[in-house]
Amino acid sequence: MKTSQIVLSTLCLLAALTYTSCVKDSFDDTVDPNPQGETDPPIEEVPIDELEITELQIPTDFDFTTKKELRLIINDNTPNVRYDVYAYNDEVVLGEQITYLNEEDEEETDFDISVDNLNHIIFSGVPSGGKIEHSFVVPDYFEKLYIRRKEGFKFSSAIVNIASELVTYTYSPESGKRATTGKPMVEDYLYCVNGGGDLFQVDPVTGAYTFISDMPMGSWTAAIDQQNNMLYSIGRSKPYPLMKYDIINDTWTTIGDVGKGGPRLDFNPQDGLLYFSTGEKLFTIDPQNANILSNWKIKGLHKKQGGDMAFADDGTIFICSFSGLYRLDLNSDGDYDAIRISGEDLPFEPTSMTFDSNQELWLANNDGNSNLIVMDTQTGGWEYRYGPNSTSGVTYDRAINDLTTFRIFDEVTIDPDTDGDGITDSNDEFPDDADKAFEQFTPSKYGWGTLAFEDLWPFLGDYDFNDTAVNYRFVAVLNADNMAVQLDMHFEVTADGAGLINALGIELESVAPSLIESVTGTVLTEGFINAASNGVEEGQDRAVIILFDNNHTMLHVPTTVSIVFTTPITTTQLGIAPFNPFLIVNGDRGKEIHLPNRFRTTLGVNDTSVEGINRDIDGNYKTDTGLPWAINVMHNFRPPKENIPVNQAYNFFNEWATSGGTIFQDWYKDSTGYRNEADLLD
Repeated sequence: MKTSQIVLSTLCLLAALTYTSCVKDSFDDTVDPNPQGETDPPIEEVPIDELEITELQIPTDFDFTTKKELRLIINDNTPNVRYDVYAYNDEVVLGEQITYLNEEDEEETDFDISVDNLNHIIFSGVPSGGKIEHSFVVPDYFEKLYIRRKEGFKFSSAIVNIASELVTYTYSPESGKRATTGKPMVEDYLYCVNGGGDLFQVDPVTGAYTFISDMPMGSWTAAIDQQNNMLYSIGRSKPYPLMKYDIINDTWTTIGDVGKGGPRLDFNPQDGLLYFSTGEKLFTIDPQNANILSNWKIKGLHKKQGGDMAFADDGTIFICSFSGLYRLDLNSDGDYDAIRISGEDLPFEPTSMTFDSNQELWLANNDGNSNLIVMDTQTGGWEYRYGPNSTSGVTYDRAINDLTTFRIFDEVTIDPDTDGDGITDSNDEFPDDADKAFEQFTPSKYGWGTLAFEDLWPFLGDYDFNDTAVNYRFVAVLNADNMAVQLDMHFEVTADGAGLINALGIELESVAPSLIESVTGTVLTEGFINAASNGVEEGQDRAVIILFDNNHTMLHVPTTVSIVFTTPITTTQLGIAPFNPFLIVNGDRGKEIHLPNRFRTTLGVNDTSVEGINRDIDGNYKTDTGLPWAINVMHNFRPPKENIPVNQAYNFFNEWATSGGTIFQDWYKDSTGYRNEADLLD
């Protein structure tokens, strides 16, 4: 070996001992790597997605967060108007293959559609002093908020971009709205459904569209029981479930299976039954149990496909098919004759219709961007009202597969304030409790977040994050002034890969222990946690609640811990869930594992004099290369199997981590190609 090469090799060895690595590129130009003339293949850079987790170059300021913190201010001086705020995207996902009966009564095979529009409700509230102000978190990949406003039973909405940590929305009243004619004490709202599973409202006066709810299943049908404030709909595919939506409480219930699909449905207030039609048949359905009670033949339809049906105020049944509008008259044989009203001059093949309170008949088609027309039942004359072919300028960019009308006659009697807290029952999540009115959710009303830990801190782990993994949902219960009076922590241990007995605690960093009136639901069996009479841990400067002290016994046990405050506090003082969570390792009370860059509690200890290589000398819960011992995923996270690092189980973890969280922000989801299912725990 040449002398110069010996010198450089020695220097490289010294550098390796000092800095743990020797950068080859620094001396490639000055040293002949093959003095004997031999040729080695060039060293290729390893792609990011193939790097070991300990080889990742992680930005120094990255703390592995999957969330963004927001503060939302809503300005609205209208009394008793309710707001629901959602994390929003308009992603449409193709699901499993299904077979269903289309609106022409033909069996089709297609892919189910999953629309994730309004699954992520964050909070509800009524302005207090003309304002709602909340701090909360949403998953990083959300770029918009959906703000839905409910005044009485009228909905309106706005989609606002998340441009910074502060989002402000100010309500502007509609101007120039014309009054409903004919019956000044009645307001109409058109409720619409489609095969994609959307329930939405259209204001017939302005054409304004507001998304209301995701349906349990897409549908071609909708009918409203006005007296009981219920909307009914039959699922579009087998087994054709009868679904019921409670308009007051915003909830869905599946009643039973009709066993038959079709496009036409309405509710008859004279007998309390649903009338359902497909082809040349008319049926009655009991809305209590989904049983079909009777049936008739329909004679005289020129085309049997598609359409809808609707009851006029006098009980007359009107039906439409792809050949136009008909009136049904009962004949001497006990069947119905279809008396044609419209000719072949309708502008489209109708798939839905409904009467408003003025007995105007609204019809729509099911194109991807539906049109709405209004029709006269006496003459068959019609005019465009909304949609791409109208002159209104209002379009919806979605299909309307069925229409039904909800009429508001007297909101005072319909919507009382039972508990007297100033919030009417339809806006109050707790209508019988004057101290409670609304809820704020983390991560959302229906979703789960996950805290996942490596418990070998301060030593390097295997990064499967399954030593202790806990699914959580935090629900802050708010009063009529949007102040927190209670905090419910719903959780379940979903992975227990550690041989150690671990505990999970939560610190409310801006809440003094004296502000806690009571804590219920904790599971403390091991004797090393000292809880005060109000349930918080003793010896802490801030409120600390230990949820459980033995992860082994909590595996797959759904549990709720409830904290009641001595006096209402603002959501800003309460803090951002999941607050400051930490693991207590193997019964050693001082040994706390926190999320990156978070502070230990009063009782936590950072003992740097451990045997072995301490990877967290500075106590920031990150290794020198930036790896954490705990992660908070704003999603239902499935940990990898034992000894399988997270970046092997999740294909885009490396890209996310090395980018500082700017790309593949949803790396943990079950999108196509994101996960290696065989590497994940069941």
